[in-house]
Amino acid sequence: MSKYAPIALFVYARPDHTRRTIEALARNRLAGESELIVFSDAPRRPDIAPSVETVRSFVRTVDGFKTVRIVERKSNLGLALSIIGGVSNVCDTHGRVIVLEDDLVTSSTFLSYMNDALDMYADASRVAAVSAYHPPFEAQLPETFFQRDAECWGWATWKRAWAKFNPDGEKLLSDLRRLGLLRLFDQDDTYPYARMLEDQIAGRNDSWAVRWRATVILNDMLSLYPRYSLTQNIGLDGSGTHGGILNALSEKVSDLPVCVKPMPLEHSEVAFQEFVRFNKRSLNNGFRRRLARKLRGLAAGIGAASD
Repeated sequence: MSKYAPIALFVYARPDHTRRTIEALARNRLAGESELIVFSDAPRRPDIAPSVETVRSFVRTVDGFKTVRIVERKSNLGLALSIIGGVSNVCDTHGRVIVLEDDLVTSSTFLSYMNDALDMYADASRVAAVSAYHPPFEAQLPETFFQRDAECWGWATWKRAWAKFNPDGEKLLSDLRRLGLLRLFDQDDTYPYARMLEDQIAGRNDSWAVRWRATVILNDMLSLYPRYSLTQNIGLDGSGTHGGILNALSEKVSDLPVCVKPMPLEHSEVAFQEFVRFNKRSLNNGFRRRLARKLRGLAAGIGAASD
């Protein structure tokens, strides 16, 4: 078994996005020493099948990693079941996992940061995850900092933390309300995470990520972030009707190395206020509604794992 965490990559029907994601990942110094496990969901509809097969054909040619294993689903699981099942499987067999979807371009220092942080906080029971992304901030933040939340655009976790994942959205929302945590969950009422969770409960989206975020907050756990974003989402690329989304959410990835050092296990209020300011500054009411619709659409299956 590699001393570095395996990478679980979830792909579906976007050949160009998948290629760009893998090419960027392969430029990491630790790529050649890392196991890559690709989870390919089956097409939901017959018209999607050619794109799924194109992705699978490309993935079969990938090298530059210690090993490449491909899990080709025979039936369509959908976004949430694909990721929940894949992450659970890799955590059970390896104890830890780095998670990517097919629309994330990583910096050349992504794997080093992830592995350093996974090693540093492996036994810190309050740390749930390592996150690589945050939106553009104006303030100068520490090299690493903690937030009481969870991000899904390039992240990692351990078996001990993922074991706490609760798929029951209704129970999660009830507990958030009962414990007075909705304002924290919604980043001081500036981002509609609670609405996304309500939509998941009602079957209007298939989001695993909003349930993971709720799980982390309810367990009073933390995610580690770097000062500069190490991933960029290329899936919100303006090819549909929401062309402005990329400009607001995208942070050019940094190739600077991240020094992961021991630090107090405390939620950074300074960083939290940067999330709040970003939301207020960039996501005006009309844009926020369009963004929420776009993200709900991705969660419903337009993204990596289902369509």
